[in-house]
Amino acid sequence: MENQIIPESQKSRRIEHAVEISAGMFLKQGIDTVKMTDIADACGVGVATLYRYFGTKTSITIAAMTYLWSKLKHNYDQIFETEAFLKQPGLKRLNDLMRMYLVLFDEHGDFMRLVGEFDLMLQSEDIPKAALYEYEKSIINFYPYGEAAYFAGVQDGTVRSDVNFKLFYLTYGHSMLELCKKLLRGELLPSDDFSAAKNELTMLADIAVSYLRKEKEGTK
Repeated sequence: MENQIIPESQKSRRIEHAVEISAGMFLKQGIDTVKMTDIADACGVGVATLYRYFGTKTSITIAAMTYLWSKLKHNYDQIFETEAFLKQPGLKRLNDLMRMYLVLFDEHGDFMRLVGEFDLMLQSEDIPKAALYEYEKSIINFYPYGEAAYFAGVQDGTVRSDVNFKLFYLTYGHSMLELCKKLLRGELLPSDDFSAAKNELTMLADIAVSYLRKEKEGTK
């Protein structure tokens, strides 16, 4: 059965099915605990077939993470292209964008925790960057919306004009993402107290928006 020749269309469906199944298993159980035999059993195929399709567990993991990011991206991308969003002042648009990390933390905590585990896997296995091209493209990228909101804010007078926005975006995005992952990993040190985790994220977003806000004439 393992050596049976199957049509390419059926093979493609099997691959897509395996990616979806593995994505769900990783979300529920984590990457380390799920074995290729577990995925094969859940897909109803032999493990040899799974290895023939993907080569390694790392490859199917990258495909699964790409699938999960793409699914999430589809859910949120169009929000920032709506007329209601674009009619807002630039600062309000930036405020909404800054708080998307709180939405990811609140509504997609399992996925954000999985992203942290995946990052550690990439570091430990020294994955070639070329193997992550499609994965990188699938990640939600709020930068184009943020840049457009920033220039709209400069134009309407709600945002200061002396900001290197690309540097700001990278600094804020990296800080918020790492804080999300740290809080979702859970308390480690005796002094750790993450009971106000959402408040920490909210404060970081407030600081970022405050930094961008243009002061009114006559204020310091």
